[in-house]
Amino acid sequence: MKRRDFMIAAGTAAGALMIPRIAFGAEGVIDWYTSSDQNVMDFWTNVVKPKFEAANPGITINLVDGGDNAGLQAIAERALAAMQTKSDPQADFFEGFDARQPVGAIDAGLWTDISAAGLSNYSRINPLALDIPQNMPYRGSQVLLAYDTTKLDPANAPKTWADLIAWIKANPGQFIYNRPNKGGSGGNFVRRAIYEANGNDPTKFQVDNFTAEAGEAALTPAWDILKDLAPSLFDGGAYTSGNTQSIQLLGQSAVTMIPAWSDQALSAIAQGVLPETTGLVQLSDLGFPGGFTRLTIPTNATNHALSLKLADFVLSEEIQSAVLTELGGFPGVSWDYVSPELRERFKDVIPASIPVFPGGDWEKAINDGWYRTVAPNVDPNA
Repeated sequence: MKRRDFMIAAGTAAGALMIPRIAFGAEGVIDWYTSSDQNVMDFWTNVVKPKFEAANPGITINLVDGGDNAGLQAIAERALAAMQTKSDPQADFFEGFDARQPVGAIDAGLWTDISAAGLSNYSRINPLALDIPQNMPYRGSQVLLAYDTTKLDPANAPKTWADLIAWIKANPGQFIYNRPNKGGSGGNFVRRAIYEANGNDPTKFQVDNFTAEAGEAALTPAWDILKDLAPSLFDGGAYTSGNTQSIQLLGQSAVTMIPAWSDQALSAIAQGVLPETTGLVQLSDLGFPGGFTRLTIPTNATNHALSLKLADFVLSEEIQSAVLTELGGFPGVSWDYVSPELRERFKDVIPASIPVFPGGDWEKAINDGWYRTVAPNVDPNA
């Protein structure tokens, strides 16, 4: 998911977005594309690329920012067309692209089945992250709770939805979330309320099962939960205009707790936007929604074998630990495959579940229903 409008950048890499002076399709050069945020480009530029090239002399990663998702879609369509003409697709490796696109690409054999490619580290992948075998998960992000440990003892931090609601009501004015159409941290807080109102069963919500009747039945009880909670929120029922504003209010001690993206919260702590006394915790009954970013490799890539080697390298303990420490994301592998020190440091946020809520018509109904029912006095366009 494109998040440039609300991610906190982890730093700037000079010239990272410039197209390198390397011939596309050259032997020993992996043509790599992304549409992810600048912090992801920085991570590959400053961490993955130098480490991989040092371990594999003579191999180069040509990092290219493909712009937005439409840009990557066009590059993938070029690769699909190249299969028909048996020409060079000028693309070896995609970061953050779903192999379900372009439509028909999987049936045409465009994308490599990475599960059957013989990667030595493939078995390390977190089972919660696995999708179709043409998508290889390597980093994740999930909404969790960020809180001020100088005000709230970690031993008393909420661990379940019921605990969270009880804490918010017992501490009026100390919790806030952003409007659901203005950032995923607030949006997924709302979705967690929807799960709670529907038996905590994420399987009830699929991208193709929305109807007006189903939406009314599933969402109405969630609106009741959130309406009941509103008077206990910051300023008697205020909502921030985005993920970053929520982070800022917590950093300013205006509130004690917020929902926050795991990667954004970890980056904010590392940069001093949030103090080191910030605690992070995930609900144990059912976690907040999140998801994983995946890698895809065209079967007709000029440097196919090298691309598989890079994919395997990305799953190594060194890179997966750096996903946590340098990128602020969750590892794509099971937590047993990051260092014991990191497992201990992040033990409160290791998820037992990572529900994924569908977009499409469900998303439209959620945004519309929340503004009409929970916050009728808030302008959805403000």
